[in-house]
Amino acid sequence: MIQFEERPGILDLSWGHPRPDLLPVREWAAAGAGLDWRALTYGADAGPPALLEALGGVGRTFVTGGTSHGLALLTQVLAAPGDVVLVDSPTYHLAFPILTDRGLRPVHAPEGLAPDALRALIRACRPRFLYLVPTFGNPTGRSLPPDRRRELIEVARQEGILLVEDDTYRELVYDGVAPQALWEVAGGGPVVRLGSFAKTVAPGLRLGWINAEPEIITRLVRLGYVHSGGGVNHATAVTMAGFLADGAFGRHLVALRGEYRTQRNALVDALRERIAGVESPAGGWFLWVPLPVGVEADGLLPIAEEHGVSFVPGTRFWADGSGGRDRIRLSFSHLPAADLMRAAGRLADAVAAAVHKR
Repeated sequence: MIQFEERPGILDLSWGHPRPDLLPVREWAAAGAGLDWRALTYGADAGPPALLEALGGVGRTFVTGGTSHGLALLTQVLAAPGDVVLVDSPTYHLAFPILTDRGLRPVHAPEGLAPDALRALIRACRPRFLYLVPTFGNPTGRSLPPDRRRELIEVARQEGILLVEDDTYRELVYDGVAPQALWEVAGGGPVVRLGSFAKTVAPGLRLGWINAEPEIITRLVRLGYVHSGGGVNHATAVTMAGFLADGAFGRHLVALRGEYRTQRNALVDALRERIAGVESPAGGWFLWVPLPVGVEADGLLPIAEEHGVSFVPGTRFWADGSGGRDRIRLSFSHLPAADLMRAAGRLADAVAAAVHKR
């Protein structure tokens, strides 16, 4: 019935899922309680105007079935089979099959998106767009610095390439404030922004959006799939408009940040007692943990599962698997603090066992 697969005896840190008891079941039901028949008929192609206004404005916003659905739609209107697309590395691993399903060819962007190297690569392979998660990114939890954001936008303008910004984790900030979105820094232009309510409200809603210039929004609206169905996920989108308007979203987000901050701190503090180099991300759901010299992520995984803990090996976050051998991604979103501390101890024991076996 649900995607998550529980494995008895294993504290699984691989799932980027919300903690089940944090899902706003009652609040969401209340948001939909006063809806009339208009929520259950066909809707406007781009989405209900009230939600479009809240998310960036009519004419520059398009409602989707989530970030992944948005990326899939963009591959239809921005690229053709055989085209090259650049991907930040490491980056969200489940974006790769979305790109290759369309017949696109992912190519790694230079590490850190260094402007000169990026410009040279763009001129060499003429990609259709660059996909990246610049704020509290999956898998690293890190954010692109403000000066690099400005440099990246300038390169995109000069070289005539679009930046597809996956901004899924923006609202999940625990320290300070989130950096300004590329979309906001650029004022639109060379940036197309993907947003989602999967992490902030509930993934089962399958609801997100695209911010883009009007010409791209028009192309999305004219897709046969969209026009024939009267918009995407209309009833849920109408409910979300109310959830935002009456303040329920804001109240929920405040509580959510507090809970995930506690979970992050529990995992980070427990890991730091025995594993060196663990960073505490300012937002998002993930830790990008370095391994001792000589210990590789893929080899550590079966040892970890023997110790009752699991993770995602770093190699999965490179399109060709060429990097990340010395890194593992841990999610602190799904398990409560007590389980996260136990998982940290099991992982540290597994790492010690792997070091001993070298």
